Amino acid sequence: MYLKSDDPRELAREHRRLGYSAATCPNASVKDPARVREIEKAFAAENVVIAEVGAWKNLLDPNLEERRKNFRYVAERFALAEMVGARCCVDIAGSYNPKVWYGPHPKNFSPEFFDATVENIRKLIDEVKPKRTKYTVEMMGWATPEGPDSYLKLLRAVDRKQFAVHLDPCNGINSPERFYNNAAFIEECFRKLAPHIVSCHAKDLAWLPEMNVHFVEVVPGRGEVDYRPYLRGLAALGHEATLMMEHLKTAEEYEEGKRHIQKVAAELGLSFA
Repeated sequence: MYLKSDDPRELAREHRRLGYSAATCPNASVKDPARVREIEKAFAAENVVIAEVGAWKNLLDPNLEERRKNFRYVAERFALAEMVGARCCVDIAGSYNPKVWYGPHPKNFSPEFFDATVENIRKLIDEVKPKRTKYTVEMMGWATPEGPDSYLKLLRAVDRKQFAVHLDPCNGINSPERFYNNAAFIEECFRKLAPHIVSCHAKDLAWLPEMNVHFVEVVPGRGEVDYRPYLRGLAALGHEATLMMEHLKTAEEYEEGKRHIQKVAAELGLSFA
């Protein structure tokens, strides 16, 4: 959404004009409760759900001081999600990579990584004590959780009802097998994680031919991700979950992606409010 405005009312109206019923949280801070209330009121007036507040910091940064700073930032974003009534606060579990905050590292599948992630999530939830929102992490192809089984394991280990699933199947497509069988992978995600899913990301993947495996994110409809099981899974949840496009470059790309998703939904006899 490319409207250049900081006015919550204008932003909410633009979402509705474009046919969207969910939005990411506009720029806000827990230190400005009046603006947070204004955002919540403006989007509610247009019947647009605040889907998520992004945190996007590395909770497992190998630099301990940076890790502490990142935790405080994520806790504040989680508190903002609660204040504004967002469906979730979303981050990734983190990475031990010292140079790229979301990058690969051999310890990202270690017991140490898993235990530290469980501790981080519990601490965040126990500190914020949310009643309206959930804390979520996205799957990543090179860090836990990288698929539905590891996500289930994490859900059980955290053992907090305020911990939920933010589903982005593209992040879990990390091999040729999952790429070519992405419909089965998506169906597995919904079969195992459906009760916990509160928000989702929409994008697509194409294979860029090189001497090694290289998947690239593209506009929905330009790649190989099968949106039929994705939309069927969302429609069958039995509870509301948001679907948010991300990482596209222009308003025209978002419109193209929206049209593709709506076209697939119409072919399945589905509609999304």
